[in-house]
Amino acid sequence: MFAAMAGALSNIRVAILDLYEGVENQGMRCIREILNQYAEYNHVELEWDEYEVRINKQVPDLGYDIYISSGGPGSPLESEGSEWETVYFNWLRMVEDHNKSADAVRRKFVFFICHSYQLACRHYKVGQVAKRKSTAFGVFPVHMLEGAHNEPVFANLKDPFYAVDSRDYQVIEPDHSLIRKMGATILAIEKERPHVPFERAMMAIRFNEYMVGTQFHPEADAIGMSMYLQREDKKNTVIASHGYEKWESMIEHLNDPDKILWTYSQVLPNFIAHSIEQLVPAEV
Repeated sequence: MFAAMAGALSNIRVAILDLYEGVENQGMRCIREILNQYAEYNHVELEWDEYEVRINKQVPDLGYDIYISSGGPGSPLESEGSEWETVYFNWLRMVEDHNKSADAVRRKFVFFICHSYQLACRHYKVGQVAKRKSTAFGVFPVHMLEGAHNEPVFANLKDPFYAVDSRDYQVIEPDHSLIRKMGATILAIEKERPHVPFERAMMAIRFNEYMVGTQFHPEADAIGMSMYLQREDKKNTVIASHGYEKWESMIEHLNDPDKILWTYSQVLPNFIAHSIEQLVPAEV
């Protein structure tokens, strides 16, 4: 299912930053599964550790090659100035400083998911992080922008592609001047909704050469998510909040191999492969 990795490098170290604050979730399981499957398919040693950011205020050091920062519950605005967020942003600045250093032999690669993506957008001031008028929940098309067609993380994806979306907040009103100045690229936006007068949210951004993030959940595992949503308690919760048709639509999309299964098999594996390729020393 996963594309083969170019080059070879043993003992790749990965840090997973867990922002779920102890809330039951599928995200962490899915990230672990992708790492397991990628390592097995490519015959590469991936070692990883997990850091609980919001409760224990744990963040990794620079002893890792790849960092994956998870989604999580709650407001990405109300945590401003909190102790855990200060610790988190100090970690991010440490990684930035390392990557800018001329003495750094190996750069560090970061992927931000959903809640982490919103925090990163606030950090870089690339747009306005705001509460949505209503919750976005379900499987939705994601539309690529021009800059995404050469984006390694989006390799092999169709335009539009489909992704799991679950959020009460969004990033809108991009600061195009700042984005150009920092060398960032908006990669994708949400589906067009001509019947409503709302700005389309930015769904993915490459912040710099080493850091990229998505508003959607590329780690969402179609089979696991489908089983999760068919649990009686979860089914009832979704139907109570979003209606039976939304629940039925999600199950249908999750079972479509051209939708979530394809996104799952490409985005994070592409990020891992691209990161490892840049870690492999060039042959002389």
